[in-house]
Amino acid sequence: MFSINDLKKMDKDDVLDLIGLETKKGPTDWMLPALGAFSVGLLVGAGLGLLMAPKPGAQLRDDLRSRLQNGQDAQSNGQQRPEPVARGA
Repeated sequence: MFSINDLKKMDKDDVLDLIGLETKKGPTDWMLPALGAFSVGLLVGAGLGLLMAPKPGAQLRDDLRSRLQNGQDAQSNGQQRPEPVARGA
């Protein structure tokens, strides 16, 4: 059958497999792959949204740069929210 040395080399899953059992799957076994897929979808969607924006690339980059700069200035000045930017202007 099995010697003591063989049993010492086995891990938990090997021993459970010998008696016909398996480890219980936890929430992380399905949650981490789902969160990974969601994150990839979010990034792809954001990228496609930027690619299909109604503004030309240079103007869109300038708008994004100014919004980020306004947000950084507001944080350094202690303001809660930066002033709103008009859409389509």
